[in-house]
Amino acid sequence: MTSLTTGVFALPDRLARKADPALVADDERHLAAVARAVREQVDDLTDRLDAARRAPAPLGQAVLDRDAEIRRLGARLRTLRRFGLDLCLGRLVRADAPEPVYVGRVGLTDAAGRQLLVDWRAPAAEPFFAATHADPRGLVSRRRYRWTRGRITDYWDEVFTAEGLVGHAALDDQSAFVASLAESRSPRMRDVLATIQADQDAIVRAGSRGALVVDGGPGTGKTVVALHRTAYLLYSDPRLGHRRGGVLFVGPHRPYLAYVADVLPSLGEEGVQTATLRDLVPEGATAAAEADARVAALKADARMVAAIEPAVGLYEEPPAEGTEVTTPWADVWLSSADWAEAFGAVEPGTPHNEAPDQVWEALTEILVDKLRDEAGDVDEDVLRRALRQDRDLVRAVRRAWPVLEPTDLVGDLWTVPAYLRRCAPWLERDDVQRLQRPDPQAWTVADLPLLDAARRRLGDAEVSRRRRRQAAAAEAERERRADVAADLVAADDSELMVMSMLRGQDLQDALVDDAAVPAVEPDALAGPFAHVVVDEAQELTDAEWQMVLARCPSRSLTIVGDRAQARHGFPEPWDARLARVGLDRVRQATLTVNYRTPAEVMAAAERVIRAAVPDANVPTSVRRTGVPVRRGSVAELGAVVDGWLAEHAEGTACVVGEPSFAGTDRVASLTPALAKGLEFDLVVLVDPDAFGTGVEGAVDRYVAMTRATQELVVLTRP
Repeated sequence: MTSLTTGVFALPDRLARKADPALVADDERHLAAVARAVREQVDDLTDRLDAARRAPAPLGQAVLDRDAEIRRLGARLRTLRRFGLDLCLGRLVRADAPEPVYVGRVGLTDAAGRQLLVDWRAPAAEPFFAATHADPRGLVSRRRYRWTRGRITDYWDEVFTAEGLVGHAALDDQSAFVASLAESRSPRMRDVLATIQADQDAIVRAGSRGALVVDGGPGTGKTVVALHRTAYLLYSDPRLGHRRGGVLFVGPHRPYLAYVADVLPSLGEEGVQTATLRDLVPEGATAAAEADARVAALKADARMVAAIEPAVGLYEEPPAEGTEVTTPWADVWLSSADWAEAFGAVEPGTPHNEAPDQVWEALTEILVDKLRDEAGDVDEDVLRRALRQDRDLVRAVRRAWPVLEPTDLVGDLWTVPAYLRRCAPWLERDDVQRLQRPDPQAWTVADLPLLDAARRRLGDAEVSRRRRRQAAAAEAERERRADVAADLVAADDSELMVMSMLRGQDLQDALVDDAAVPAVEPDALAGPFAHVVVDEAQELTDAEWQMVLARCPSRSLTIVGDRAQARHGFPEPWDARLARVGLDRVRQATLTVNYRTPAEVMAAAERVIRAAVPDANVPTSVRRTGVPVRRGSVAELGAVVDGWLAEHAEGTACVVGEPSFAGTDRVASLTPALAKGLEFDLVVLVDPDAFGTGVEGAVDRYVAMTRATQELVVLTRP
């Protein structure tokens, strides 16, 4: 039963004082106008979207423009249908403008052009998130709503001046944000837009130039900041729009991407590409962990990625000996200098597998020049056609500049020691031998940066083949049509000799379809991207950073991580680490408040991490639950989980460290590495001492413990 059951407010009896019409009547009127505007825009967008889809297909740039408009209209329509009145996050009242400003997930105007909601990313909305009592940003008051199934079931008022107390209910002891922390978790990240805090908002709205490192311990909202910053930058920075490359969001693992999948669409951004590092390379789907720690360390070096260039370069050296080319007119000598000239004609930056056409074109011109005197008045097109049909010459070119597969190139490094020594001369002889393996294509995660670099350097092996096949088909079609035209002209007995027009080369060419090479489905993750966000960035090796930077030539990045959560250690500062991998314009912002983990859990976790990482950036928890960390034996696992499920109709739990435990829809079973980035009401650690020793073991225990938002249970073996 509620004390107010009409309109948009549905407040429970315990909040009866907040239902006073003097407090909510203005909101009722304004939100009724919002509801009308949403209905009108849904109808209008539906009609416009239908019309755009039914319109005749345009050509060229108009196709791209139409598709972009359809995506824009569709995204807006889905947002309005999904949220309805829930679009409104709250309102603010400024000292210099007594009329409230209502803040929404998106901007909204009525039919008369009156602004009903200000987009949360707009400058006018910034004080809603950034104002504090120390820096009120010109606000008198701020109100935040809690929505439940389309109705406001609570709201919180904060005042920043004495005038702000007038007309407000008795203020709550807790802010909207702190009150929300006790809510049960679900398999998807909670919607926290309305309660973004001032320290987080400052990072969200920071400029996009250069690299911004967001450093913070567990529970400080790093992921929240990264996701909301992504949406903010796409709104505020036209250089980052989808037509300019858009944004790539890189997460640590698939469960993490599933957990955060709903956040960006809820912020009105559906075009962001999300991926793990494994997703960037086809072989990543099945790559195993590198079993040998020394091998993993060698492959983690960025110099190994750089070794791909000399590895490819060995296949781009011109033949040291000349070649005799036989033609119907004369035998022509193609010297080593001629080969070098043709190889030198390849434009810088051309992928290896897409360069043979340029080599062939240069060789053809060299040979045509040499044949001019011998061939007399033979048309040059005839000479070129004859050279293209010379199988010996074609084979010679293919041998001199072979098409390469990235998997073969990298696999050869692990099976041909002399090849590896030449491409990576800094390696010690023992390390060269250690890197060799029986199966060259038994891919590991440590191989992925090299495979990525090889794929980029080599390019599409089919491009040149498709071009040659198309050129041959077009040439054959021209010859056939020329023969047909000749027959028609010979048989033409009309007075005007109309068929003689078919002798015109332009007309014959027009009869042939010279369409571009058939397009290959583009790799959506290949980039380049205008901005890249990397979460859990402390785990990336120097080699893996090359995968990221290859996709971000602008060097505009948001780098999110915690040095204390690096499983393999992170002894140096962020700026030193990033300078080593190629980033020199680096700013850093630090988050120090833990909004997720209760103080009782954090105290236990702090002891664990400081034993291995004394200078860890351990954040300060803002709340206590009164529930101490429970300890018991592994034999109690089933009883602990069953007991929690019986007491909690909602929420999620996670068992960490017991592979034999079968997860359910509410209880996950994960390794410490796969728990990273997630959060659960209950976390049960099983035999944490078995996680390992040293930094890696301590980090795994620390990460697993700090996933808990309410309760932590640690079970050990006798």
